[in-house]
Amino acid sequence: MDSTLAEAPNPTLSGVARVLVNAGKLNAKTAEELAKQAQEKRISFVSAVIAAGAVSASDLAHTLSNALSLPLMDLSAVDPQRLPKGLLENKLSAQYQVVVLGKRGSRLFVGGADPTDQEALERIKFATQLTPEWVIVEHDKLTRMLEATNASASEALENIVGGEFEFDVSEEDTQQESADVTADVEDAPVVRFLQKMLIDAINMRASDLHFEPYEYNYRVRFRVDGELREIAQPPIAIKDKLASRIKVISRLDIAEKRVPQDGRMKLKFGNRPIDFRVSTLPTLFGEKIVIRILDPSSAKLGIDALGYEKEEKERLLEAIHRPYGMILVTGPTGSGKTVSLYTCLNLLNQPGVNISTVEDPAEINLPGINQVNVNDKAGLTFAAALKAFLRQDPDIIMVGEIRDLETADIAIKAAQTGHLVMSTLHTNDAPSTLTRLRNMGVAPFNIASSVILITAQRLARRLCENCKAPATYPREALLRAGFKEEELDGSWKPYRAVGCSACNNGYKGRVGLYQVMPISEEIQRIILADGSSMDIAAQAQREGVRDLRQAGLLKVKLGVTTLEEVISVTNE
Repeated sequence: MDSTLAEAPNPTLSGVARVLVNAGKLNAKTAEELAKQAQEKRISFVSAVIAAGAVSASDLAHTLSNALSLPLMDLSAVDPQRLPKGLLENKLSAQYQVVVLGKRGSRLFVGGADPTDQEALERIKFATQLTPEWVIVEHDKLTRMLEATNASASEALENIVGGEFEFDVSEEDTQQESADVTADVEDAPVVRFLQKMLIDAINMRASDLHFEPYEYNYRVRFRVDGELREIAQPPIAIKDKLASRIKVISRLDIAEKRVPQDGRMKLKFGNRPIDFRVSTLPTLFGEKIVIRILDPSSAKLGIDALGYEKEEKERLLEAIHRPYGMILVTGPTGSGKTVSLYTCLNLLNQPGVNISTVEDPAEINLPGINQVNVNDKAGLTFAAALKAFLRQDPDIIMVGEIRDLETADIAIKAAQTGHLVMSTLHTNDAPSTLTRLRNMGVAPFNIASSVILITAQRLARRLCENCKAPATYPREALLRAGFKEEELDGSWKPYRAVGCSACNNGYKGRVGLYQVMPISEEIQRIILADGSSMDIAAQAQREGVRDLRQAGLLKVKLGVTTLEEVISVTNE
């Protein structure tokens, strides 16, 4: 017990005890006894006073407000959901029995029943780097609010998680967790919630998980078959713990919340190891985290599973088995370019072949292939890695993306000097890729002599075989979509999405739409004559190369996807 409280005279009592004795609410002896009880039970003096019924919570709050000239607030008139989140950790709020009411500039308004608690003041100041200002609140209402907040968060998580399950986390999860970090992030409901989200995402064949904090709510969305779907709305109170948990597993800096960070984590799903790529982004109301699922099995699907038609597959296989030249895969982000390249590399991956790749980053580990991650800070760019590859006796080189003239020049020189080079570009279709290279500054004769094939691709959602149903479209709509008059002879029928328990709104999985354009002698002449992408496209059509819309319409005729889906992912 504090020595100042052991003495009887009124002036020697400290904090709230002294205020209450001076105000005539308690006598000195009762105050001393309550102070001793509080110390023995390790509770605050205010809690001891309220528990003993010596002073009511309302009377205590009004007395402190008058004596210390501090504002008084009625918590029953406050909506807990509208209070600012993330300024003070839940652990500190519960420990010191305080609630954050607002922030203005560098001032933090803190509601508490004991404004004389200097330790709480200093801890809050240190944790928030703001100047705390007390607002008196009634102890009973404060306790109820704190209990309700913590209970609702835990209950909501338990309801979402719904019971125990096993999830084998690799040793990387625990290697760098220190004792103080563990106390913050090893919160059982949060850990289990994250594990459940990852398991659900894998079972739903999702490609990405989005954890998104907003001012008054927190949502989790999965990208399934290219479409974002809201999966859960966990309590907003968990956003910091969840972010810390993900960062620890991904070997990221949990203290750094001001800049984006990138990391990876590896978890075992049954006997199947799955990699996740993690990206954090500071937003207005906390860190948004996107986790991409990198399933190694997707790179081993085989070329038949990707959706190439017979003649497209033959053109691609003929090109990748050429001894040298450049093969380019084009399309927007998320169109499956990497999986196509990995599939080709797997076909070529033999003991007698030296394959090197440079990527940003390497998404899937391919045994037998030398994979290099770009590191711009260290000077390891695409161009620098390519130069190094040429001194490493390569047979096949894969460049994650051609972004600039230097990378394009080195890749083309490699293709001209006896190496097979594969890469990606972000263009809308195959003919415009050649124009893009010219705009980068690559000479037309270099393009014509090195590029042997360009494939453009999109991903369309595949119809569910269980529930798809025949559809009826007006003849004019089919013609406007790109079908020719002679194709509408009634020998085939389109299908529409219905939806059942086995699929996602009538779709299950995705199929590739491909424009596979070999660079023929005629197309080389157009390139050398500085022809436009329209000239190249017209020549490709004459040579029997389908554009992306025609490739999509063929999938509609085969009943693989719907007309609406093809129109949404392709241009005419």
